[in-house]
Amino acid sequence: MKKLILLGTFIATFFLQTGFAQQHVNADAKTILPSYYSLKDALVAGNAALASTKAAELTKALNGADDKTITKVSKASLLKQSAGIAKSKVLKAQREQFAALSTNIIALAKTTKLSAEPAYVMFCPMKKSSWLSSEKAVKNPYFGSAMLACGSVKETLNK
Repeated sequence: MKKLILLGTFIATFFLQTGFAQQHVNADAKTILPSYYSLKDALVAGNAALASTKAAELTKALNGADDKTITKVSKASLLKQSAGIAKSKVLKAQREQFAALSTNIIALAKTTKLSAEPAYVMFCPMKKSSWLSSEKAVKNPYFGSAMLACGSVKETLNK
């Protein structure tokens, strides 16, 4: 009898874990958002060389995600943009590519749980572009120290 109860408990636990797994962050996607945040921070700092390195890390993270996590079309766009930033050594060009990359990352974050933590959709009225941040404090990647606090939180994802 004890063996049946133990077996029943084991089976119930297995099915509960499988059911809850859908609510957790996709394992393939868990490095995408941290890599994106590192790239954003490099642009905030105005460091083109570091932004290039961080964009290459994001490219690697995106390549590691399967087609269940990111559609082929979305993945192709994200890879093109992150690779473009990685290849560029010009901060202004990197920031231009980052705007398009951010639009696609935000769309992805709205459809795929990339993090268990909240992600804040920020908007810069001067650039008329958005980006994601892990914190509510505005640190503008499009203008860096010239306009560090320019922008506002427009939406919170993963509440």
